[in-house]
Amino acid sequence: MPTISRFFGIIIRMYVREHGVPHFHAIYGQDEAAIAIETLTTLEGKLPRRAHALVIEWALLHRAALLDNWHRAQRHEPAVDIEPLD
Repeated sequence: MPTISRFFGIIIRMYVREHGVPHFHAIYGQDEAAIAIETLTTLEGKLPRRAHALVIEWALLHRAALLDNWHRAQRHEPAVDIEPLD
């Protein structure tokens, strides 16, 4: 489960063995959410409101890189780090 970005205490990961809708996982403390890349809707889990807003802001900036990493994961290729939110 490679970590592809970290910012403001939030960890972004993409799991290689997952299928279905392209998505990533955002972890903040004990909270975790799976978020669809194309729609940015929460598929499961939850984050505190502020952390969720930061994750969505970051994902809007990096949607193409997230999709590229999803495709890389499906081919069992290593993920590429994505710039954190400043």
